[in-house]
Amino acid sequence: MLLTGNTAVVTGGGRGIGRAIARKFAREGAAVVIAARTEQEIEAVAREIREAGGRAAAVVADVSDEKNCARVIQAAKSQFGGVDILVNNAGEYGPVKPVEEIAPDEWDRVIAVDLRGAFLLTRLVLPEMYARGSGAILNISSLSAKAAFQWGSPYAAAKAGMLGLTRVTAAEAARKGVRVNAICPGPVAETRMSQQLGRVLAERMGVTPEEELAGFLNTVLQGRAQTAGDRGGRPLHVFRAGQRNYWAGSERGRRNGLLLISSARIHPRRATRTAGPECASTQARLRWPARSMMKITSPTRATKLNPTVNNSNAASMART
Repeated sequence: MLLTGNTAVVTGGGRGIGRAIARKFAREGAAVVIAARTEQEIEAVAREIREAGGRAAAVVADVSDEKNCARVIQAAKSQFGGVDILVNNAGEYGPVKPVEEIAPDEWDRVIAVDLRGAFLLTRLVLPEMYARGSGAILNISSLSAKAAFQWGSPYAAAKAGMLGLTRVTAAEAARKGVRVNAICPGPVAETRMSQQLGRVLAERMGVTPEEELAGFLNTVLQGRAQTAGDRGGRPLHVFRAGQRNYWAGSERGRRNGLLLISSARIHPRRATRTAGPECASTQARLRWPARSMMKITSPTRATKLNPTVNNSNAASMART
């Protein structure tokens, strides 16, 4: 198993993507510390893991609070000996409003949970990882950090900030044996956050929640939303890649069937750096040299990059 002998801390692990990651890591042999604000949810996940033969502990914590974060890391050390993997997944979407309607305290709350929490936990685990010469930090960002969606500026700003934190920490940590990466998932329709967001968006748009969801799915090439299970396995790909080629400082995101990667591979000895985008669709996989920093911004270009995508699907990609 890939993670045997490792201890992973997963924040926001009581439901959705965090729960899927915690369960997947446990199946791969890791001891998992699950942290979130809702005790009933994280205890249920920990119990599920233990009943399946794994090791898990649940810690109630608000990651925006420094003392709460310290308690999570201390629990991992006291129960499992330390922290080998940190998954910063905790987050909330916050107000679904245009910028001018957002109150400062609403803005501050989203930044505190989504960005400050990741910073607090990262600074707590790095000294131990540096002393050991190994470790991995995975930040769960969002496509909102890389694309414009209305009525979600605090969330977008926090998740974009998380990508900046990822890049800088990766640059600092690479020669010390610690890999830092980010994943940028799109909406997962089954999660509470996505469902609440869908209801508010539907109200603002003057449609039913079912119509709002159908409209969203119409923009996805596969015609279906991704699931938490889809996202739960993605971190393992990051760890496998990291073990093979010292993959660090990357951002991976999936939208409309296209996998968009902007990565920095840093060899710990030479600290060489190469960067470039990669686009992989469900039908084809194309690669560019590092100097070709292209974005898919029009139906025509999307069709050129992947001839198997028809014009109507390409137009849907350009609209979202």
